Order: sequence, then structure tokens, then C-alpha cells
Amino acid sequence: MKNKKTLVLGASAKQDRYAYKAITMLVEKGHPVLAIGQNAGEVAGIKIHTKAIPLKNIDTVTLYLNPTRQRDYYNYIVEVKPKRVIFNPGTENPELYQLLELNNIKVEVACTLVLLTTNQY
Repeated sequence: MKNKKTLVLGASAKQDRYAYKAITMLVEKGHPVLAIGQNAGEVAGIKIHTKAIPLKNIDTVTLYLNPTRQRDYYNYIVEVKPKRVIFNPGTENPELYQLLELNNIKVEVACTLVLLTTNQY
């Protein structure tokens, strides 16, 4: 299995958040993880950045931001050129789907935790 370098957008150091669980599980499964969130912190040894950081060779961006908060990151996600963007429950955003598809980025409406648990990541 190829490890997929993943950016968690909307990362949180709060243990009850799905973004926190996703980072933990990605690390456990051996995927390199980068995280950007509203507040700085650390999860499973991964530093949460509060600003967009320069990225290369990202396979997957997994979203934990509501559609309104995603707007600030539209250009950033397109510039990062991930192979796919996973829209977790509550992040569905047809406007962004269109933009991604125009830029040949795969849109996946799914739950990162389920994909990881069922080895479909």
C-alpha cells in the first residue's frame, strides 16, 4: 500500500473532533500528514499550522471546514494540486466540486475515518 501524503484542512487539537481522530488514524496507518487549523496545536506528533503552508506532492486534502470557511482556501487547494479532495460529512460544497473538477482534481464525498477503517483510503 502506497502511503498517501495528506493535508488535513480544519485540523483541531480537540480530542472530540473528527479532524483530530482523522489525524490520529492517518498517522497510525503510516500516512504522512500535514495539518492546518484555526488554532495552533499538536496531534499525534503532527504540528497544526494556522496559516497556509507551501506544499508539494500532496495526494489527498481532507476537509473539516464548513463551506463558508472553505472559500478562503479555494485557490490554495487548487495550487496544491492534490490528486483528490475528500469532503467529510458536513463539508459538502458543490461550488468547490466544480472548481476542483475544472482543475482535474478528483472530488470524493466520503468520511476519511470510514475510508481508513475499511482500508479504502
